[in-house]
Amino acid sequence: MINSQRAFVSAIKKYCNRHGIIVEMRSQGWLVSMQRGTERRFAFGYDLGLNSAVAHRIASDKAATSEVLEICGIPCIQHTLFLSPKLYKYIEPSGSWQKMLDLLNSARGGIVVKPNEGTGGKSVFKVTDESQLERAVHEIFSSENSLAISPYVRIENEVRVILIDYHPIVVYSKQRPSIIADGKRSILQLAMATVPTEQLSNVLSGMIEEKAALDEVLPTGERRALNWRHNLGAGALPVLLDEGATRDACVRIAQEAARSIKLRFGSVDVVLIDGNWRILEINSGVMMEALGKSHPDLVDATYAAALESVFDSKPVQ
Repeated sequence: MINSQRAFVSAIKKYCNRHGIIVEMRSQGWLVSMQRGTERRFAFGYDLGLNSAVAHRIASDKAATSEVLEICGIPCIQHTLFLSPKLYKYIEPSGSWQKMLDLLNSARGGIVVKPNEGTGGKSVFKVTDESQLERAVHEIFSSENSLAISPYVRIENEVRVILIDYHPIVVYSKQRPSIIADGKRSILQLAMATVPTEQLSNVLSGMIEEKAALDEVLPTGERRALNWRHNLGAGALPVLLDEGATRDACVRIAQEAARSIKLRFGSVDVVLIDGNWRILEINSGVMMEALGKSHPDLVDATYAAALESVFDSKPVQ
């Protein structure tokens, strides 16, 4: 997608046009200048500038986020930081490999290895043995300066809460694509036959990591998720949550997480594990491209509400 065609940019243009604000695109659509009279504001990437530099840096760092949440007593998925060998000056003489192995060996279901500052589920590996760990670490460190390791846990549900000044604006679950077995066709055949064409490439790319199970024929009526990850980029669909206990619980813990780093505008991913809600991660840049396909008006309204705070400098009530 061309940067200037993102839902984020489209929403900014609509808001500015309604309010007589001059918009100028720079850096191939990544930098947006917004001017009203002598007042100028900037947006960069998916950041509107409402958050402090410290809040942004912590939210962008998975390990730092989990450390802050632990300090504040907020339930979360622990992420452990490891630096690339390129930064050997900052690594303890004992190195990192044995510590990585210790995390792998102590985790019952394996571990998840991912870029410490990555987004969108890219280069995220489920690791259950030493050879897989070596491959994951090598691939991530080939392009990143750090990675994070967390225990692999079976997530029963994942919900994203988008907040402006701690007020929930959008709350949706991430529904993974799945198939219902007919006792005849393999998982791959059912996926090819049932997944919508526009989702198929994303879903299949996520299934490659589970290739050993693709030829499996399940008993009739059994449902199987096609990806262990809940990422929208891996084929999951956003489903708005109705008012109720689940939504209230997710909003409550997301607000606690946002307040812990004083995040004014961002999204918080909350996961259900063994019946308890925990924080998976916090994002200071709010990306709603997937949601915009089904709820474009809601996306425009969310960015508009954030822009009201940007230009008026008044917290949303």
